[in-house]
Amino acid sequence: ETLCSGLDGLVERAADYYAQGARFAKWRAVLQITDDGCPSNLSISENAWGLARYARSVQESGLVPIIEPEILMDGAHDIETTAKVQEEVINQVYSACQKNGVLLEGTLLKPSMTVPGADCEDKADPKQVASITIRTMERSVPASVPGIVFLSGGLSEEAASIYLNLMNGIERKAKWNVSFSYGRALQH
Repeated sequence: ETLCSGLDGLVERAADYYAQGARFAKWRAVLQITDDGCPSNLSISENAWGLARYARSVQESGLVPIIEPEILMDGAHDIETTAKVQEEVINQVYSACQKNGVLLEGTLLKPSMTVPGADCEDKADPKQVASITIRTMERSVPASVPGIVFLSGGLSEEAASIYLNLMNGIERKAKWNVSFSYGRALQH
């Protein structure tokens, strides 16, 4: 399991970046679902706490934190397993953000879409991915967060765009702006 480090001195570094014109910052935590019980509760907790500390640090320097708890697509788990893990991860991230005094209205969430593992034999259709992704977000993302910008996370640019388009057609309880922040998908 992994943990991002580098928070020491982040407030000062972020202030320098702000002075140079930056207005957003992104921090990524990577979690993987495995047959042997990963992500562990400790990994989820530590990564959530790290994301929250990052968010507070860059907010103190005037930057908007983009919070990225990525659930990798690796594995043979089904879409409901991904949803369960993702809900727990995002709930813990926002709990840690609240404990650290992060202004949620001044953040963006950059999650992966809720998809089955790449090796899962039971492939989900686009409508199912969109529906379960929105359900997962509704169960874990506070309404005060203004936007969710999805990462492509190894999906093709076509699949990621289709899923996002379908998500935007679903009535949501919270009025987040639902958009994209694709890296690899746009490069392809």
